[in-house]
Amino acid sequence: MSSTRERRIAKELQDIHNDKDNSGVTAHPIDPSDLTHLKGTFPGPPDSPYAGGSFTVDIKIPDMYPFKSPIMRFDTKIWHPNVSSVTGAICLDTLGTGWSPVGTIKMALISLRMLLESPNPKDPQDAEVAKMMMETPALFRQKANDWAAKYAGAPRQEMAVNDQEIQKQVVATKDDAARYQGYNKELVDRFVNMGFDVDAVVEAFTFVGIDRNGGEDYELEEAYMGDITARLLGEQ
Repeated sequence: MSSTRERRIAKELQDIHNDKDNSGVTAHPIDPSDLTHLKGTFPGPPDSPYAGGSFTVDIKIPDMYPFKSPIMRFDTKIWHPNVSSVTGAICLDTLGTGWSPVGTIKMALISLRMLLESPNPKDPQDAEVAKMMMETPALFRQKANDWAAKYAGAPRQEMAVNDQEIQKQVVATKDDAARYQGYNKELVDRFVNMGFDVDAVVEAFTFVGIDRNGGEDYELEEAYMGDITARLLGEQ
């Protein structure tokens, strides 16, 4: 016999299917026998760098649903201040403290689409993207569209970028390169995305003796991960 949670999810999925032409969002279980792990999709909003793209999110329904929100992350790589460019993790009140038991999967997906339309760089998930959006907005739009074209199938948009923004971004890139001290940016940013400062992460890498690997990304061994985290938390 299905649980109350499963019956609610099934009803929600039917509603999403019936309303997909109006809402623009879809969701379906990866395995029809398991309604707690879904994939959702929605189009990029018009008049945004993401317009014309199709974005997929991974959705896990917790045991306490609907009293706890669905757990969502982007499968489609996206350049957006409220989404991690590395992990796809999302910063959105609707999926956290702003969740209510009257919320639905469809509502959460629509909220994500609205987030693409109205990013909030002052409450970022990805600090680098937020910095670019606030300091060089035209370059942000260009890169967001480049990623949407590459990963979500969006058409490329022609965007004007002024020389001042280009120069500002060049200076910022050089500053970032100095801060990372030869370590791969994505390697460092795995810890930055946990809430640690770039300089602190680089110092911890140096203290622990992490190999710079010629600036290439690689997977750290679990023991090193523990040592780095301990250093960042002041335990070493």
